[in-house]
Amino acid sequence: MRRERLSVRAAPSERPSVTALPLWFEVGSLVVLTLILVADLLMVIKRPHVPSFKESTLWVVFYIVLALVFAGLMFVIGDAEHGAQFLAGWLTEYSLSIDNLFVFVIIMARFAVPRKYQQEVLMVGIILALVLRGIFILLGAQLIENFSWIFYIFGAFLLYTAAQQAFGDHEDEGGDSALIRMLRRRLPITNDYDGIKLRTMIDGRRFFTPMLIVFVAIGTTDLIFALDSIPAIFGITQSPFIVFTANVFALMGLRQLYFLLGGLLERLEYLKYGIAFILAFIGVKLVLHAMHENELPFINGGEHIEWAPDISTWTSLAVIVGAMAVATVASLVKANLDARRRGHTLGEEIPHFTEEGERERDRDADSSTVER
Repeated sequence: MRRERLSVRAAPSERPSVTALPLWFEVGSLVVLTLILVADLLMVIKRPHVPSFKESTLWVVFYIVLALVFAGLMFVIGDAEHGAQFLAGWLTEYSLSIDNLFVFVIIMARFAVPRKYQQEVLMVGIILALVLRGIFILLGAQLIENFSWIFYIFGAFLLYTAAQQAFGDHEDEGGDSALIRMLRRRLPITNDYDGIKLRTMIDGRRFFTPMLIVFVAIGTTDLIFALDSIPAIFGITQSPFIVFTANVFALMGLRQLYFLLGGLLERLEYLKYGIAFILAFIGVKLVLHAMHENELPFINGGEHIEWAPDISTWTSLAVIVGAMAVATVASLVKANLDARRRGHTLGEEIPHFTEEGERERDRDADSSTVER
């Protein structure tokens, strides 16, 4: 009886067979992505400026095309399942990164970060996000490999996060955390920025600048979003390589997307509901997968729950694309109707998309370069 039960547990789940990606492809991809990120960082350091609408658009399109090319390589070098997993994971992480971006906007406004320094702040935020997500990916992969029941916890956490996303308040995420309040009490902090320096000298005394608080706020936000995003993408694929590359591609171009969207980000009113739906869907998918692979003795006697469906990657991809498309279109339609009721067009209410707004951004860019 014991031997028979073990054989049932060891039975493979009914999932599409996925061939392993070649090691040279994985190593080569990570090297190329690292070089791209380093080049992006060097450009920010060597040529600090406020990117124009055209420049931001070109960079965002470039990174999206790059992700699609990488997905194509996944289809060719791997198989259709690899390609679908990457696309679904990338789109999920991209949607969560846009949500992350919204909180960055709140932080920038709350701490009055000068526009000419925002590129550097965003780059630090992206690097912190990559480091934190890399750590969580390694931990998550180890947990999944050794404890299949962890999917129950991941699923429940994502369902809770989805509820918070739909009914919570973004403003709270940009507020002062206990850590920030402690720093304000314990450290001498000035009210004025000194470039992107963390410390400055005033009357012979050393003070921390508000940039320290900004970096702490950005880092705290990155930690929270890493906790959300990693369980979400592990609901789509258990390949650490695909999980990490999907995160890298989602975060690349985030800095340019910040300047591209500008005031439009605040008009995407229903975006949070689209993201909440995606998180809830993946949460349910994880719970069903945990039931399908169940080994907990107090659930179904430790046996797999065969009636629990294992949702395919292609279904997940369709749901993710559909949810984001509906949320974005609904938000833009509502924003346009609201603007018309006020006697304007949506473009007129967002200076970023007008010629006057573009000229103002060019002036900001010129003054930023001169000051540097």
